[in-house]
Amino acid sequence: MKNSQLTTQHSPLTTQHSQLNEQKSKAILLVEDDAHIMAINRNKLTRAGYRVLEAETLRGAAAIMETESPDLIVLDVMLPDGNGVKWCGEIRGGSSEPPVLFLSAKDETPDILYGFEAGGDDYLTKPYDLNILLARIKVLLEKASRVPQKIVKGSLTLDIVAARAFIDGVDLLLTPREFSLLLLLAGNEDKTVSAEALYEKAWSAPLADDKNTLQATASKLRRKIEPSGYGITTSRGQGYIFEKM
Repeated sequence: MKNSQLTTQHSPLTTQHSQLNEQKSKAILLVEDDAHIMAINRNKLTRAGYRVLEAETLRGAAAIMETESPDLIVLDVMLPDGNGVKWCGEIRGGSSEPPVLFLSAKDETPDILYGFEAGGDDYLTKPYDLNILLARIKVLLEKASRVPQKIVKGSLTLDIVAARAFIDGVDLLLTPREFSLLLLLAGNEDKTVSAEALYEKAWSAPLADDKNTLQATASKLRRKIEPSGYGITTSRGQGYIFEKM
């Protein structure tokens, strides 16, 4: 009985350590030009067990993202070299992008709506409670980690676990590349996904001069999913769009 009680008493600590270790693998990119706010946020997140990446400008943030893959971006809006909301809109274009939490003194409704329309996942106005910031980061990371087993678009079903696609239960017999392409597009319905992003994720290589391969694969995929009522359209110079026809 004593041993059982001892184990029960230690279990909350074990759970806490497990959560801390899980958070340590999560990298948060802070993009903030105010040194005081940066220091406060860094200390709070570090104590919570996150790995913190820092940038004072959009240019610095872009440089970090060339070599790092942050799990979440905490993004100021008014930065020395541009607008964080506009930059967020520019970097959107793939299914594996990190969630973006805006931090801004701009607290008017149009400003907040603009942030969400540009692809932001949350918007917190300054001044803010650090515990609220931490809670919102935790929620966004938890949402991002939930991987669905299936995506259903009308009569079209993508079985992510089996890597197979069906229309009204009939297997489309997609190749691995075709399925990867469809998954990326369907996960970003009505959004333009760049050719570069699609090729890099589906082929695990830079696009370079291999646009013909992507075009041919997209064309075959377009014909196969046509009976579902969904299609893949091309936005000239921009990329591809999965949408209801």
